[in-house]
Amino acid sequence: MPAQSIPPAGAAPTQLLELEDIPALKDEVRALAAERDAVILAHNYQLPEVQDVADFVGDSLGLSRQAAAAEQRTIAFCGVHFMAETASVLSPEKTVLLPDLDAGCSLADSITAEQLRAWKAAHPGAVVVMYVNTSAEVKAETDYCCTSSNAVQVVEHIWREHGDDTEILFGPDMWLGAYVERETGRRMHVWDGECHVHAGIRPRDIDDMQAAHPEAEFLVHPECGCTTQVMEFVAAGDIDAEHTHMLSTGGMLDFARESDADEFIVATETGMLYPLEQANPGKTFIAANRQAFCKYMKMITLPKLRDALRDMAPVVKVDPAIAERARVPIERMVAIGPGTAVKQA
Repeated sequence: MPAQSIPPAGAAPTQLLELEDIPALKDEVRALAAERDAVILAHNYQLPEVQDVADFVGDSLGLSRQAAAAEQRTIAFCGVHFMAETASVLSPEKTVLLPDLDAGCSLADSITAEQLRAWKAAHPGAVVVMYVNTSAEVKAETDYCCTSSNAVQVVEHIWREHGDDTEILFGPDMWLGAYVERETGRRMHVWDGECHVHAGIRPRDIDDMQAAHPEAEFLVHPECGCTTQVMEFVAAGDIDAEHTHMLSTGGMLDFARESDADEFIVATETGMLYPLEQANPGKTFIAANRQAFCKYMKMITLPKLRDALRDMAPVVKVDPAIAERARVPIERMVAIGPGTAVKQA
């Protein structure tokens, strides 16, 4: 019997599930969650069967808000390590489970707390904005966190509250930083980091998709390595600006639900196609690059989630001293703006 979730070539090895095993595992996971007084949070890039058992599925900002508001004693986080850390920072009294501690993030690994301290020392007085895709130690050195869904709002808030001449250190994602600079019309100091998955969605993919699906709405995550090319195409009139949209994953869901279009090209991690399809039956969603998968996101499986709830391990717990400092920029991020969609290109 074929498995439901077979990772793409090059993905981290995971336990394959036989189709007949999945319903029973889902029931077991839900029963354990009720027994452990646990809320299950899953990112949009998770495997379909993991999303199916989650209480909440969303982007980083939406899940941060759910973690902060959770009434349950336990948070089972189906995502990557920095997300579980963020949940621990926001809810230090709760037990935060991460089904696989090796589920990391290439973008979070692109800057360390030591590197950020050195960068700050070179720009005394600058305000630090770090993407939420960073470690708790980096957040502890940060003034404001942001996600792709509210990065522009955060930066505009800083200039409004701190003055137009305020220096901003923005990191670690250079593509998101370039997008924010373009949207605000102002320069920042931008760290030279990137997500290996989004960076792999290149301008050639955009050329190919545009030629193959000229009538499709084009949904682009601001982390993608094609963003600069897309902006140039829009400015030159080679891509219709009316049908090109820079959106967070949560923004993609909102846009697709409200759109009358039937076909959408999606430039982000391929796991995003599942929640889009589930929320929009009858509409077609096409990956801009079918190889854009995150091996770390796919490390979380139903058996691992079941085992984590059964054993109440592995636990992610941030050192209280670091958590106290990291909580400030995270709470600022959660508080600023609606955080559901990045402005249309």
